[in-house]
Amino acid sequence: MAPHATSPPPSEITRLPAPSRPAFSPSPPRLLIIGAGNRGNAYASAIQTSTNGLLVSIVEPIPAKRALLGRKFIWGKRDAEEGEEFSDWRDFVSWELERRKRKEEGVKVVEGVDAVFICVQDRMHKEVVLGLAPLGLHIMCEKPLATSLDDCVEIYRAVSGASEEKKLFGIGHVLRYSPHNMLLRKLLVEERVIGDVMAVNHTEPVGWWHFTHSYVRGNWRKESTSAPSLLAKSCHDMDILLWLLCSPPPGSSKPPHLPSTITSSGSLQYFTKHRKPTQAGSATNCLSCPHESNCQFSAKRIYLGPQMQGRQAHFVSIVLPEIEDIIASHGKEVGEKALLAKLGEDYGSATPEGDVEKSNWFGRCVFESDNDVCDNQTVTMNWENDPIALEGESPLQALTGRGAKTAALHMVAFTHKICQRFTHIYGEHGEIFADGDKIEITDFATGEKKVHWPYVPEGGGHGDGDEGLARQFVLAVDRVKSGGMAVNSVQEEYIGCTAEEIIRSHAAVFAAEEARRGKIVVDFGSWWEREVEGRLRM
Repeated sequence: MAPHATSPPPSEITRLPAPSRPAFSPSPPRLLIIGAGNRGNAYASAIQTSTNGLLVSIVEPIPAKRALLGRKFIWGKRDAEEGEEFSDWRDFVSWELERRKRKEEGVKVVEGVDAVFICVQDRMHKEVVLGLAPLGLHIMCEKPLATSLDDCVEIYRAVSGASEEKKLFGIGHVLRYSPHNMLLRKLLVEERVIGDVMAVNHTEPVGWWHFTHSYVRGNWRKESTSAPSLLAKSCHDMDILLWLLCSPPPGSSKPPHLPSTITSSGSLQYFTKHRKPTQAGSATNCLSCPHESNCQFSAKRIYLGPQMQGRQAHFVSIVLPEIEDIIASHGKEVGEKALLAKLGEDYGSATPEGDVEKSNWFGRCVFESDNDVCDNQTVTMNWENDPIALEGESPLQALTGRGAKTAALHMVAFTHKICQRFTHIYGEHGEIFADGDKIEITDFATGEKKVHWPYVPEGGGHGDGDEGLARQFVLAVDRVKSGGMAVNSVQEEYIGCTAEEIIRSHAAVFAAEEARRGKIVVDFGSWWEREVEGRLRM
């Protein structure tokens, strides 16, 4: 499915204005981030530039990463003070419980935090969410919610407690919060500009070098230590499809229109030993490989060359978090040597499997890695007619938004585009093409084409989705803390995603994986009753 024609020159485009930063209240939300990796830094930046909250503390076990985030976003040039940094989230919990005890005793203590952004590795999410429960903090958990359906259900049960104990809970489905996708849903679901949807084709182009970085050499390369790539990479693509096609419009009393069937196919097609060039011989690391200078996937070429299209500093900092300090202290040449030394790290047959699995190997040959996640996968969801008539509605009105339709998701590694998703939506009265930059609507009756240009920041994460999610979550915390609003109403109005929607979109991913592995078509209604409702009744 090829993208549409190139956009006109920027000088001819008039975009919608950027969302405004909320005003600070007298007692702004105080925020903690757990995990100073890629996502932790993304949310730290978003908190600082786009929200009405204050980032006041960081939890991170790696000192260099903790110090880098702290200097950049919390304590600046001074030394960190009490309560501003922790090496383990358990240390924070113990400190916070002691702080509250001392406060009750009348001792003057530093102010605590109101909410937490959980940005640890995927398999740690359940442990951290449940471990923070005694503190009663509002939580935003990076996606995916967890790496197993059992863990997702356990988290759902924990965050869906009694109303008097309930706290705000968000998930890192940032695609919902980009100005582009918020406008797309408004046009499609609320204004119904193309009528009922008949079919959707949605592509997630991961990008050839990005896939090798994260899913061949990086943290998400292996299902046993992370998750299937559909869950790790594209769970928010599944979420955005369900948000557009399943969740009812604001103010509707009708239930979600659930898919009737889900099927999927895909595999690890390319990054295996069978594809290794003969010229590479027995080499397992790019820096010692005779084929390196001619290899598209050379780590030296990727991290030191022009392939990253302006993203080099970001990805190099993931390979070597301290490189910014090295260059600042010793110069670019020393920094490059340190990067090459890091890329030269390798493992052999004598290296314990546990040591291999817990580390990233960014200089490893892509054909000699221990990766096993899919590099190409499709998911197809089908809906049947499911009319629900409210009082006074005609049969046609009862079917509005609840008619038969199909959605296809394609996650593919081999693309020039890097995560620049594009979507074709085919409706009864027209069609939409959306690519994160613009939204084109073609009217069948008139033949007219209208193009919407939402706000798209330069370099903004996920089309301003990172900033949008942080903005809405922190604003929600502020409304509860300073505005006296009820958690349930704030969850719906400001976060716009309920715990039920979170578990539904994750469940759809697990159902798709069951379909792919078993080469079957999953009846989602009966699967949901058995696998989700059944677990909730246990």
